[in-house]
Amino acid sequence: MTEIKYSIAVIGGTGALGFGLAARWAKAGHGIIIGSRAQESADRGAERLAALVPGATVSGLENGAAAAAAEVVVLTVPFANQAPMLEAIHAGCQGKIMVDVTVPLLPPKVRTVHLPPHGSAASGAQIALGEGVRVVSAFQNVAADHLTDLGHDIDCDILVCGNDPDARAVVVGLAEDASMRAWHAGRIENSVVAEALTSTLIFINNRYKIAGAGIRITGTPGPAENGGS
Repeated sequence: MTEIKYSIAVIGGTGALGFGLAARWAKAGHGIIIGSRAQESADRGAERLAALVPGATVSGLENGAAAAAAEVVVLTVPFANQAPMLEAIHAGCQGKIMVDVTVPLLPPKVRTVHLPPHGSAASGAQIALGEGVRVVSAFQNVAADHLTDLGHDIDCDILVCGNDPDARAVVVGLAEDASMRAWHAGRIENSVVAEALTSTLIFINNRYKIAGAGIRITGTPGPAENGGS
């Protein structure tokens, strides 16, 4: 568990993935702001979360206001909504960590890898938000249904990419608070690996009838290396 408890805005927090992450962070003691396009929807999401995690600090706000009110912003929207949502939360993210969970899926061919113009959705987010925001990519390869079941042991490692090692370390800690094992995986450009893996895992889920295939990093870690970026 991280010693610091953050105020976390989950943009798209009424969706399955965003709500699942919000629920696990609320259980770990972080303050949660459910972001949605409409205040009424945000309020309903907050009420649902409060019922699931009694005693949690939860509120609901429109997306832009949610980003402005939080210390850490987490974007959990479909790829088609990423660009307009980045515009909506741009001002509220400045000076903060923004965790991008976006996967560039193009329905109906979600089992085929699609690379967006900047190589990855997270790289595009970093360009759109500017250097005043520390964008970190994470949580693309975990099943939303597993997150919402707070008693479920998440059998999936998390790859964490971003240009700022300290920001990555915060997100590694948040993953651990959500009962997941996470790994520093390099600069934001490396997010293409995790994003592309999602389509591959969707294919594997379908082919082998697995309920939420994930990845594991093998080997025994030695002393952490802080060299490079």
